[in-house]
Amino acid sequence: MTQAPTPSADTVRRLVRSLLEEGKGGEETEQAQGPDVRPAGSGAAPATWWVGTRHVLRLAPDRDATLRQRRELRLRDLVRPHVAVTVPASVAHGEWAPGLTYTLDTKVPGGSGERHDVSAVGEADLAGLLTGLREVPLRQAEGIGVPRTAPRSLEALRRAAVRTAERLAKADEFDATRLNQLTGAAAAQLVAQPGSGVLTHHALTGGHLVVSADGRVRGVLGWADAVVGDPAEDIAGLALAVGSPAAVRAATLAGYGARPCLRGLWLARCDSVARLAEALAGRDATRLTSLRTELRHAWEPILLERVTDLRDADDAL
Repeated sequence: MTQAPTPSADTVRRLVRSLLEEGKGGEETEQAQGPDVRPAGSGAAPATWWVGTRHVLRLAPDRDATLRQRRELRLRDLVRPHVAVTVPASVAHGEWAPGLTYTLDTKVPGGSGERHDVSAVGEADLAGLLTGLREVPLRQAEGIGVPRTAPRSLEALRRAAVRTAERLAKADEFDATRLNQLTGAAAAQLVAQPGSGVLTHHALTGGHLVVSADGRVRGVLGWADAVVGDPAEDIAGLALAVGSPAAVRAATLAGYGARPCLRGLWLARCDSVARLAEALAGRDATRLTSLRTELRHAWEPILLERVTDLRDADDAL
C-alpha cells in the first residue's frame, strides 16, 4: 500500500490558493500573497488547518478517513434543515492526494465549548439540536452510509467502572463509593428501549461545540462519527462536555423522559471513571486536565439522581 504523503504548510498553501482564487472566496491579500495557513492542532502531520480567518481545511490522512469524510459531507447537508445551530458548510472539496479527500469549510464564528460555559439559552440551543437529530429520517441517513450501532450494556460499564474506581480512589482522584448509587438492578432498568434509535452525533465533546461569549451554542462540528443508535449517547456526551445538569435539562426540553436522561447520565459517569483511570495508567499527562474536567462535569448532582421504578414510566416522545 502506498504511504500517504505528509501534508506540509507549502502543500496546504498551494492547494488553498488555487481553491480561493478559483472560487474568488478569499481576501484580496490572501490571493496576492498566499493564504495564511497554520495547523489547528498538534502533531507532525496535522490533518486540520486554519486558512486565514474565514476557512478551515481538513485533509483525510488515509482511505478510511476519506470514506468517513465523504459520508460526513452528505450527512451535514441532510442534517442542516433539521437543526437550528450552524452545521459547517463546505465551499470546496476534492482530492489533495490520489485517493485522499479534503474539504474547505467556512469557519463557524464562536469559541470552543471547552473554554466557554453554556448559558440557559444555550441549553435551549442544545435541546433544539437533540430535537432536530430525532427528526432526521433514518432511512435517508442509512442510505448515505451512516452505520447503525447497538446500545452499550450499562451493566458491563458499571462493573468495569467499579473496578477502575478503586484505582482512582488509591490515587486520590475519586471517591469510589459514589458508584454505589448505580446498582445492578438500577442498571437493568436503564436498558435502551426497543425502537428508540435516532440519528446521534456520537461525539458531542466540548471541542465540537461552538459557543459564543454569551453562552449560546452557535454551531456543532465533527459529524464524521455520527451513527443511528442510542440517543442516550448524545446526552452522555453533553454531560461530559457541559455538565450533567445542563445536559439533562436540554434533553428534557427536547422531550426525553427520565429513562434516557438517567441512562445518559450514568453512561457519562462510567465513561469518565474509565477514561481517567486509563490515562493515569498510561501516564498520558496531556489528557489528564481535560479528563478530570469531564469527571467533574459528569458527577455534578442533578435533581433526578435516584433510579426509581421506571417500568411504568411513559418515555414516549
